[in-house]
Amino acid sequence: MRAAPTILHLDMDAFYASVEQASKPSLRGKAVIVGGLGPRGVVATASYEARRFGVHSAMPTAQARRLCPNGAYLIPRFRLYQAVSEVVMGLLRELSPLVEPLSLDEAFVDLEAGGTAFDSESARETGERLRADIRAATGLSGSVGLAGSKMLAKVASEEAKPAGLLLIEPGTERELLAPMSVRTLPGVGPVTGEHLRRAGITTVGELAEAGEDELVRMVGRSHGVGLYRMALGLDDRPVVAERDAKSVSVEDTFDVDLHDRVRIRTEVQRLADRCVQRLRGSGHSGRTIVLKVRRYDFSTLTRSETLRGPTDDPAVVREAAARLLEAVDTTGGVRLLGVGVTGLADYTQEDLFAQSMAAEEAAAAEAAAGADGEDVAGSGEVEPDGAAQAGAPSGSAGAGGPARGVEAQGSGGEPEAAPERRWAAGSDVLHAAYGPGWVQGSGVGRVTVRFERPGSPPGRVRTFRVDDPELAPSEPLPLVGVGQADPKDTAQGESSPFARRPKSRRMSDGRDTSRP
Repeated sequence: MRAAPTILHLDMDAFYASVEQASKPSLRGKAVIVGGLGPRGVVATASYEARRFGVHSAMPTAQARRLCPNGAYLIPRFRLYQAVSEVVMGLLRELSPLVEPLSLDEAFVDLEAGGTAFDSESARETGERLRADIRAATGLSGSVGLAGSKMLAKVASEEAKPAGLLLIEPGTERELLAPMSVRTLPGVGPVTGEHLRRAGITTVGELAEAGEDELVRMVGRSHGVGLYRMALGLDDRPVVAERDAKSVSVEDTFDVDLHDRVRIRTEVQRLADRCVQRLRGSGHSGRTIVLKVRRYDFSTLTRSETLRGPTDDPAVVREAAARLLEAVDTTGGVRLLGVGVTGLADYTQEDLFAQSMAAEEAAAAEAAAGADGEDVAGSGEVEPDGAAQAGAPSGSAGAGGPARGVEAQGSGGEPEAAPERRWAAGSDVLHAAYGPGWVQGSGVGRVTVRFERPGSPPGRVRTFRVDDPELAPSEPLPLVGVGQADPKDTAQGESSPFARRPKSRRMSDGRDTSRP
């Protein structure tokens, strides 16, 4: 515990949903739910307007739709969230070199290490300035907690939500914590909370009065000692700038259980490729490949294989995952698949033994071919299907369809119809005439788009055919600095170049569905 509240905890308010509201002016002040939109989707974040209906994170999307049927349900746009998070984390690093990110929207900062605060007054000024800087840079709000320990700073930021600041003066910790629910303390989840409730302990004050010995008897020594210290407001953990990643993994939940073994194998290979991409992006390699399978009855199986050395080779990870899948019974159906890599390292250890064996075999083959007067097959030879798939050359057919430049043909030799374009609700689009917008919904061959941008008034809604050639996916726009009118356009009575609309223009399906 410190004598001054110089540990800051920042938690952005309903981060994903707030980013969506900032980038989509028509959604401001309305219920927004971000998450999976399929039958088995889960809510990632709900705006405060949606929380009034009982919607919360980790709730099944189907249940959220029943509670809040008129909410806006959007897919996550993680690239945009990452970009906004980098701006926020950059502001934190201006305050101190000791910044400990917990997620995209949450971090601890040691203000004393950065020389920006040494007492309550300077800490409060720093916190208020940070909130103002975040608002100016992103248009979003964050809640700030200041205290003499990480645990208390996090409690303070939770109490300050939304868009507030709370400073816990040293010496007032127990008085502040006493009336709070035991669920306020980190590490007290539903199971531990229910166990304590049955023992007549519902507040932090009652937890402190129970004493360390009683808590150890109830929940075990490790957890009991930690609970008692937290109830007294004691926490000596330092802010750690670098946190070592322990694993990298990806997983998918399917709307309908998978039964076809070939399809399951294909999905595992696709997940392995995504996992390696994320692994390389973090600058790591790994030794242990992990396969996760959740079956139709919700039973979850985990299988792993440890290699001789770290790798970030997608072919190696794919092969290991495929071997692990062979040991899993998927007869009844699979609802979730995941591939992960653990035992991370920041280097790769090539399999020198395998390389030398391959070199010896190649040399022997060349010698044998030379003795027989035959040519050794070169790179012009057609590769087996598996090799072509693994290599994924730019002109080859991959999992997504036929090779570029080769027309897909059906069994009768006739060209197959191109698959219908899919537009997920919330995704960014760009129209050749109407500019940037986002998908409100799609179905029965139509897609509805609202054309607006961050900082603009709520835009108009128009409907197109899903295959409209003038409509294309696009990158998200920045949250700040794109909604202001261009002086040149203002003189012409237009808010931006994208605001120009042709006279009497009708939609590609023959209907103008625009409305304010």
